[in-house]
Amino acid sequence: MIKVELEIIKQAIINEVEGYEFYKLASAHGGEAGKEAFMELANEELKHVEYLNKLFNQIKDTKDHDFELAFEANPPSPDIYKWNKVGKDLSSLAMSVFSIGMQMEKDSILFYQNAKETTNISAAKKLFDILIKWEKVHLDQFTTQFNLYKEEWWNEQGYAPF
Repeated sequence: MIKVELEIIKQAIINEVEGYEFYKLASAHGGEAGKEAFMELANEELKHVEYLNKLFNQIKDTKDHDFELAFEANPPSPDIYKWNKVGKDLSSLAMSVFSIGMQMEKDSILFYQNAKETTNISAAKKLFDILIKWEKVHLDQFTTQFNLYKEEWWNEQGYAPF
């Protein structure tokens, strides 16, 4: 049974690595201010990778009843971002990055919800609930920031206040 859960964790690691690479690419196009802000996102994804790798290594040789002991420590809390670092000249890029980021977070939430439905191990269900909450924090932050950049972009295009 634990093999299914390990496969889920391995896929979750890939998902986080993809997020890291995406935000790292965005940082390369964001100028000095954007680089710092987008690298914060990339580094947050690396925290997820590190946590999931550690978790994978802790449970790969355990029995079902030992699974819960492997993740006693909660994942690191997502940081609260300060996005004033990204200037108005980057609003199009920021809006695009956050839009894609929102979709990645939604996909991650759905992935963990499906994983939760797949497992019969109660400890794994608890783990997936933790990871769902983790991704929802990012989704909420990204949605808020996307909406701010969208309004700014509309203003720049002369679409406001209509």
